[in-house]
Amino acid sequence: MTLEAGQRALAAASAVTLWTSAKAPRDSDRLSLGTPAAIREWVSGMTRESRVDGLVDRTLTQIPLGDEVTITEIEDGWARVIVAGQPSSLDDQGYPGWVPLAQLTTQVPTPEGVEHIVSATATTVRDEPGGDVTIPGVTLGTRLTVVGDAYRGWANVVLPGPQPTGWVRLHDLVTAPTGTVSAVSGRLDIIATAQQLLDVPYVWGGLTAYGLDCSGLVYLAYRQLGMTLPRDAHDQATATTPITLGEEKPGDLYFFAHKGKQIHHIGIAASPDDAGRPTMIHAAGNYGKVVQETIPADRLETLVAVHRVFDDE
Repeated sequence: MTLEAGQRALAAASAVTLWTSAKAPRDSDRLSLGTPAAIREWVSGMTRESRVDGLVDRTLTQIPLGDEVTITEIEDGWARVIVAGQPSSLDDQGYPGWVPLAQLTTQVPTPEGVEHIVSATATTVRDEPGGDVTIPGVTLGTRLTVVGDAYRGWANVVLPGPQPTGWVRLHDLVTAPTGTVSAVSGRLDIIATAQQLLDVPYVWGGLTAYGLDCSGLVYLAYRQLGMTLPRDAHDQATATTPITLGEEKPGDLYFFAHKGKQIHHIGIAASPDDAGRPTMIHAAGNYGKVVQETIPADRLETLVAVHRVFDDE
C-alpha cells in the first residue's frame, strides 16, 4: 500500500529522526536516513561540537520503532508528519517535522499480544531465535507487542507494517506498565533509568540510548513508566506542577533559563550529596554526555523552577 497524506503510518526504522525540513540533513547524516537506520554509527561519527551545536535548527526529536505518526504532506521522498506520542506546543496534535518517506510503513492488522517495552540499553530484532539481525539498534523505550510463548529465552514480537514477526531476547524486555504508577516505586524507576543512560552522548534532538538531549532524557525516563510528557523542556514545565526549592525528591525536575529567556535546560533531581546540596542527572551539552552531579554554581544561577510529575503526593 502506498503512503499518502492524511494517512497514519508507523516508524519502520529503529529510530526515525524528525528534521526541521527535508533540506536539513547533510551528507554526513546519511547513516541516519536509511532503513535500517545506523544511529549508533551516525552519532559516533560526529564530534561533540557537531552533536551539541551542529544539529541545532536541523533535528527536532526521534521516533522509536513502531510509534505512530500522521502524514500531513509528501514531497520528493519526504513526509511531513505529526508525532502524536510526543506532545508539543508546536501543534495540538503532536510534534511536527519531516522524515524520509522510506522510514515509514503502513498500518496493517496485527495479532493480539502483550505490550512490552525495551528495558535494555539497546537490543536487536532477529529473523529467528539467535538468527540474522533484521533491525539493529532498537533502544530503550521502544514498545513491542509479544505474541505467543517465549522460546528458549527469545520473545516473538510484532513488527510495524506488512512484515513477518521478529525475535528479541526476552531479558531485554519488560511488560509495559499499565495503570497509575505510584510515586514511591516510580521515583526509584526514574532514577534507575536515568542512571542506566549515564555517559550516553549528548545529541541535540536525540531520543535513543545512542544519544540524548536534556528533555529527551526526561521524556524517555518517564516513558519507561508509561507516562507521556511533552517532548521539549519548556513544554515539560507547563505540563508539571511547581514546588518550592528544597521540597524536591528524586524524580522531580529542575528547570533552567537565562533572565528573560525561555527555559533552555532541564535535569532530573537525584538524592542530595553528602553536604545536602542538590544533585541532578541531565544530558549536558557542556560535558557532551549524560552526567550525575551536584548542581554547579553557574547552573544554580539559572535555576528558575522545580516541578513535580507524580500527582499522588
